[in-house]
Amino acid sequence: MRFRHRDGTVVHLSYCTNVHPAEDLAGIRAQLADYAEPVRERLGTGLLGLGLWLPHDAATALAADPAAPARLRADLTARGLEVVSLNGFPYEGFHAPVVKHAVYSPDWADPRRLAYTLDLARVLAELLPDDAARGSVSTLPFGWRTAWTAGRRDAVRRNLEALAEGLRRIEAETGRRIRVGLEPEPGCAAETVRQALDGLAGTDHTHLGLCLDACHLAVAHEDPAGAVADCADAGVPVVKLQASAALQADRPRDPATRAALAPFAEPRFLHQTREAGAPDTPAAHRFAAVRDDPAARDDLPQALDPADGLPGDAPWRIHYHVPLHADPEPPLRSTRSVLSETLHALFAGPRAVTDHVEVETYTWSVLPEDRRPGDASGGLPAGIAAELDHARRELTALGLRQEDHR
Repeated sequence: MRFRHRDGTVVHLSYCTNVHPAEDLAGIRAQLADYAEPVRERLGTGLLGLGLWLPHDAATALAADPAAPARLRADLTARGLEVVSLNGFPYEGFHAPVVKHAVYSPDWADPRRLAYTLDLARVLAELLPDDAARGSVSTLPFGWRTAWTAGRRDAVRRNLEALAEGLRRIEAETGRRIRVGLEPEPGCAAETVRQALDGLAGTDHTHLGLCLDACHLAVAHEDPAGAVADCADAGVPVVKLQASAALQADRPRDPATRAALAPFAEPRFLHQTREAGAPDTPAAHRFAAVRDDPAARDDLPQALDPADGLPGDAPWRIHYHVPLHADPEPPLRSTRSVLSETLHALFAGPRAVTDHVEVETYTWSVLPEDRRPGDASGGLPAGIAAELDHARRELTALGLRQEDHR
């Protein structure tokens, strides 16, 4: 969906297809008919944006065949779909039985991450609608924090320089600007926005910026307005917003709360957990800092561990993307208010800070069983459409005007 900001900027709203399992082009094309087009129809809109997740093999195949992106774009257009953004965070295997830390591999010290991201940028340059101002690719924030040595930081710097050069070359060849946004995430080398900005200091800010994830901001207990202001002060663009919400437990010591959290401690994805009120450390805003934080655990089962878990003296926020439109059952709740604050910081002012917004709830299939979409409720398309409608209403409440056409 497209919206017009008061400054004239066209803001694209999409949903991320990493919610659907597919590792090849055939599976990706099937998603368009099975999910994306039904979502568009439920929303009653003539145009729906997709934040495509193209795993490594699919990205390589598309980049290697000059005619393949044009065929995919034609299929998208025929179904009333468009793509201005790609999710380049997961490299492959995002729906394996166990993902956990594998989602951070290869990291930005590895040349495979560079090659993959440039393939995505080449493909996106061909998929972009003719009237789109630019494209965006989101990626991991350098890598997971452990064993993050000076040598690995140097390799990251070299690869980011090569990435910027590759993006400049793509723009010169195609006339399309593709920007890559690193996405701060708890537990990574850049857990906070400030750490990510430190890591990007001195890089090409025309083509490299940040992807803000509202769930990650919430889990890290960051102030959205402050994060957006820090980006502006550093001259680093917000190339994309992941519209998402985390899981919150206000009374984590309460037995009923712990019982409610237990079904969310599932085996596929990592659910970093942070307790509010953690004291800041001198290293808290330094790129690639390794923190020994008593109020942080790398996964929800660790946080719940009675022997070595989090203290539970203050509310917990958990990296578990919960549907935007539906509150968890009490005593749990979502951090949807942080998403609202983030949208306000990006769009309530006289100028739009970003033009790409992507709903990214990839956890539908691992929600507690009674919360998963069933056929009786319209299935997954109905749930995704409800999330997008929630985001649509948030944007229009901020004064943006929907402008969908084909």
